[in-house]
Amino acid sequence: MPVVLENLGKRFGGGAPVLDDVNATIAQGEFVALLGASGCGKSTLLNIMAGLERPTSGALEVPSDGAAFMFQDASLFPWLTARGNIELALQLADKSSTKVSRRARATELLELVHLGGAGDKRPHELSGGMRQRVALARSLAQDRQLLLMDEPFAALDAITRDLLHDELERIWKETGRTIVFVTHNVREAVRLGQRVLLLSSRPGRVVAEWDVTEEHRTDAGRAGELTGVITRRLREEIRRHAK
Repeated sequence: MPVVLENLGKRFGGGAPVLDDVNATIAQGEFVALLGASGCGKSTLLNIMAGLERPTSGALEVPSDGAAFMFQDASLFPWLTARGNIELALQLADKSSTKVSRRARATELLELVHLGGAGDKRPHELSGGMRQRVALARSLAQDRQLLLMDEPFAALDAITRDLLHDELERIWKETGRTIVFVTHNVREAVRLGQRVLLLSSRPGRVVAEWDVTEEHRTDAGRAGELTGVITRRLREEIRRHAK
């Protein structure tokens, strides 16, 4: 099922609108990067798509089973092992599941994110990148078609972030999830997204979009060119907001 946003708006109390007239359609299995300046409403839009916030106006369609959510902070339970954190998500998703089935599925998910040997480690024993891999596995444990990711790699160093980009792309292709990935990093948006949507500064609305072709993925020059085009458009939005 596609994700459809129609004339979506959001304001809090009597304040100025955070989002206004947001329109977008995201195909099933598509990877869309959502880009915009800080404070433009990217996270609010994700919260609405996840059902954590209600829109003030407009309408949206999302898969009937809702969405899985991955945040910037891994937010793992420190007293549980990596496997235990995933097993808990599995238990919450299906209360009729057995301990044996949950352990087997958690092991599969750890293998999927290349952490098969780290299941018995607690969060403090893992690097930042490893904790985010556990958080990704925990999100996948919810077994929902739509995965919402709110700047999940922003706090990581550049090398770790690049490695996780490769891992996320592999997992997306293996699982066929629909992914909406929020970032303020243009290079990251071009690296991961099949399509990049740009939100204007407040009120946020989709003001531009770009298709990322296979040529962009295989040709560093073309990728750099597109990154430059998007960066200039983003700077225009930031300057407009600063006036």
